[in-house]
Amino acid sequence: MTSPAAELSHLLARNAEAVCRHYLSNGRKQGHYWLVGDVRNTAGRSMFVRLSGPATGTRAAGKWTDAATSEHGDLLDVIRESCGLVDFKDVADEARRFLSLPLPDPDRQQSTRSQRPASIGSQDAARRLFAMGVRLRGTLAETYLRGREISGFDQMPSLRFHPACYYRPEGGGSVARLPAMLAAITDLEGHQTGTHRTWLRPDGSAKADIETPRRAMGALLGNGVRFGAPGDVLIAGEGIETVLSVRSALPDMPALAALSSGHLAAIRFPAGLRRLYVLRDRDPAGAAARDRLQARAAAVGIKSLTLTPRLGDFNDDLRRHGLAALQARLRFHLDAEDAARFVPM
Repeated sequence: MTSPAAELSHLLARNAEAVCRHYLSNGRKQGHYWLVGDVRNTAGRSMFVRLSGPATGTRAAGKWTDAATSEHGDLLDVIRESCGLVDFKDVADEARRFLSLPLPDPDRQQSTRSQRPASIGSQDAARRLFAMGVRLRGTLAETYLRGREISGFDQMPSLRFHPACYYRPEGGGSVARLPAMLAAITDLEGHQTGTHRTWLRPDGSAKADIETPRRAMGALLGNGVRFGAPGDVLIAGEGIETVLSVRSALPDMPALAALSSGHLAAIRFPAGLRRLYVLRDRDPAGAAARDRLQARAAAVGIKSLTLTPRLGDFNDDLRRHGLAALQARLRFHLDAEDAARFVPM
């Protein structure tokens, strides 16, 4: 008896060119093949999909191979990857929608909205990527953060782990799938607007040995990676590791990682914010971002204070001097009310 997956794959293969035009729209037809950059609809020519061929076998219509990565599959895989879907149920529903077939559950047919392919780098693509991740516990992302002396993993719902996240070199070249720590970028209302990726070495000991191991996708301006619920006090810094280092010492203080000096200067202030602690990296860009951010804060009546590390950044301080020393240093520089409220006894 033919399985539902095999039946859908066969029906899609009979309409292979239409499937490719819809889900791999950045490619083009050449002879009996559809050429595109990869299964996630990147422009290019390294992946080819057979548009005709026998009913079964590796040369069947609908079968594809990516010459750059040696990945291969069928048109159900194309739908899964190009739409950023995870569960087969969702992939099958999308395939049935495309083929104008009824959903298996009539009640669900009325309530399910079709997933559309998300363009690379869009907010939809960023949300779908983050949804594919798993919680940090027991993953290489936890190993990476522990190696940087960062703790408090159960208080980091904005971070997840992806075991094989696509990495595309900026200057071209082979696409790789590497383990990555994912971070949800959100706005003040809590809506996810982007995802930040930190690619890791296979053992999680450090960032991956690639040219740009950190990248963000989606809408960043004014937003950031948030830790803790918004309140009347906020820590704001550039890097995730820098912010998490301070939050390891002050686990109850809300914090935000803006991901760059330019975006740090442009963060939006939550309603009711009274005091803002700006984590400054010891470089000219960090100083300029702090000055612009503090000027904006002062203009709306928010008191801002600068927290400066002894070394290059607060993760350097944490690893060199330890958690107790970092807590003692922060206690000395915090407002007295905040020191009593947020520094663990």
